[in-house]
Amino acid sequence: MIRRRTPTATDATLDAGQLLEVTGPEAVEVHARTLAIGGHLASTLVVTGYPAEVTPGWLAPLLNFPGHLDIALHIDPIPNAVAAAGLKKQRARLESGRRTGYDKGRLDEPELEAAAADAADLAYRIARGEGKLFRVALYLTVHAADPDVLAEQVAAVRAVAESLLVSVAPTTYRALPGWLATLPFGIDTLKIRRTFDTAALAACFPFTSPDLPVPVDESGSPTGVLYGLNAASGVPVLWDRFAQDNYNSITLARSGAGKSYGTKLELLRLLFTGVTASVIDPEDEYVRLAETVGGQVIALGADGVRVNPFDLPQPVGGEDVLTRRVLFLHTFLAVLLGTDLTPAHKAVLDRALLETYARAGITTDPRTWRRTPPHLAHLAEVLAEDGGETATELADRLAPYVSGSHAAQFNGPSSFSTSGHLVVFALRQLPEEVRAPAMLLALDAIWRQVTHRPEPGKHLVVVDEAWLLMREGAGARFLFRMAKAARKHWTGLAVITQDADDVLASPLGRAIVSNAATQVLLRQAPQAIDQITETFHLSAGEREFLLSAARGEALLLTGDVQRRKVAFASVAAPDEHAVITTDPEFLAALRESEANSATAAADPDDLYADPESDGDDEAGWEM
Repeated sequence: MIRRRTPTATDATLDAGQLLEVTGPEAVEVHARTLAIGGHLASTLVVTGYPAEVTPGWLAPLLNFPGHLDIALHIDPIPNAVAAAGLKKQRARLESGRRTGYDKGRLDEPELEAAAADAADLAYRIARGEGKLFRVALYLTVHAADPDVLAEQVAAVRAVAESLLVSVAPTTYRALPGWLATLPFGIDTLKIRRTFDTAALAACFPFTSPDLPVPVDESGSPTGVLYGLNAASGVPVLWDRFAQDNYNSITLARSGAGKSYGTKLELLRLLFTGVTASVIDPEDEYVRLAETVGGQVIALGADGVRVNPFDLPQPVGGEDVLTRRVLFLHTFLAVLLGTDLTPAHKAVLDRALLETYARAGITTDPRTWRRTPPHLAHLAEVLAEDGGETATELADRLAPYVSGSHAAQFNGPSSFSTSGHLVVFALRQLPEEVRAPAMLLALDAIWRQVTHRPEPGKHLVVVDEAWLLMREGAGARFLFRMAKAARKHWTGLAVITQDADDVLASPLGRAIVSNAATQVLLRQAPQAIDQITETFHLSAGEREFLLSAARGEALLLTGDVQRRKVAFASVAAPDEHAVITTDPEFLAALRESEANSATAAADPDDLYADPESDGDDEAGWEM
């Protein structure tokens, strides 16, 4: 009698056409080692050999490969009974070989001895239930746009694999099954497997790495700038804020933790990539950087330096510039007067502002918007002539800024233009009482420049010590609107502050944080760590890291889907450090060195110096 074996599910043939019918590409062209999938090419590599010893996370270099690489790890557990029987046969085979060699007087083979010892140890661990065996297959599919790039990417993947002592082979004449094995179907179409025990398999996990993947553009070229070195692995942390959903960032730290240093370091490196920038600098920390790179420094509070809040931007696309300007002046005057305006104040101000512009010949007619704008003194005159109680109150409160001690900062025409690849508004010379309205005026001037640029390009707006503006309700609302609209103009807003309460205690502050795809936390004070932990959903280890972080150490929280967190330490080259540091001791030594060099250059004895020493001196100066 002939018995026919019943077909099982494992005997079924996989039809690639059925698999790809619903979600597959429009066409697949199969070659010996490559596939043409729609508009790009793919090639699959099979891992055929593994290193003898590995450490946890040893697959991280492959996972962080900067190109388009799909990695599939297929795991099939082996029942303990099958594993024990297989190990028993393997041990018997190894022991038989050892005894045969011993009987013939041969020397022991180290590899055979090690394999026998490993098999015995593994058999005892499986018998005690301390481990299991698994069949594991690892496949790598490389994608590229054209054959030349694909060949380069495959060679790069091979190089990374060889550095890990991993042997890989192409899927020659099995390109389609190789590609299918790396798709999210969970089907091993190649079945090229190796046996792993629990400890060896655990070394492959977690299948994510503490290192950030290198950001790349559409052509596969690396982008972004260096933030520092990973605190766990020492790998460089590269980040591209302009490759995220939005380009904003928030930096929170206690005083002296290095937040401004890290921001200046990123700013300097972004400038080398062609990004333009504008900075609100309350403490003149960015002045040396701007002077070094040929930027423009606008020292508000210095003699003759002034921003006229009544300036009208150039109209673009038929927008109502006058109405927008009047609305901004409501915000500016609320910050200037240090209080939120009541409805009665807003009504009086609205009429007075329109009348002030009308007296300067500026009306709703766009042809009048190029005329010379009025000044703050003209608004005070209109309010005084109104005669009402509210108008008189507002005029009296404007007196210090029109004819009093602060008139030089706010009353009069603007005395500068915001142009250049780096513009720094230095506010250190301003009194503390008027820094918040001056920051708002500077931000408005920057925003007008950003929204009316003749040529589009990446731009970064840095607001240092943002707590000065966040503590004002109107200022926080302006900053929030800027954070929401910056992305439309290819602009990122970088908010830096040392007072977490001013940012996290208000709904507007939390909204600014939620609209920042790049979040950087440096060392925190114990009094603020609970609020930071709750807002950013930090683990216990991350909380302790922020409490004990050294100067320059930070936690980067990414705003992408994976929501990764990476601890890093800022690193700067000596030349970069000399430009961005504010360390008084270092700056004093630098000034002394420059003075000594100038004195040596002016010494008449140098005219009679040995000409043979000129080359050494010049080389030493370049160092």
